[in-house]
Amino acid sequence: MKLKLAASAIATVALVGTALTGGVAVAATPTAAPAAAAAHNCGNNISNVTAKENVKIRTTKKVNGTALGLWLKAGRGDLCDDGKATVGEKYTLCGKTSDKWYWGYHRGVEGYVPATCINW
Repeated sequence: MKLKLAASAIATVALVGTALTGGVAVAATPTAAPAAAAAHNCGNNISNVTAKENVKIRTTKKVNGTALGLWLKAGRGDLCDDGKATVGEKYTLCGKTSDKWYWGYHRGVEGYVPATCINW
């Protein structure tokens, strides 16, 4: 009996919601980018830097962050933000341990790269 009442109540709420929105589900659209997506100044970049090894370009300053692409060993790219590193997750890559990350650009892909893997 309680299940039937709950189902009826849910159906009623859905119908009322549909009536109030004119029969179309409406979702709010964001007006600004999320706070986590900080702007990077790539106008003041350091050009033609190379990677020591093949290194993944990531969405976050973490070794398990989503990989967006690959900066190839000896491949040339750019470092944004005047080449200033920012602190992120600690890692051991390219023979060194650090917590410094660069925002870089290589072959059309922008994202974070571990500082120890970049020749600069």
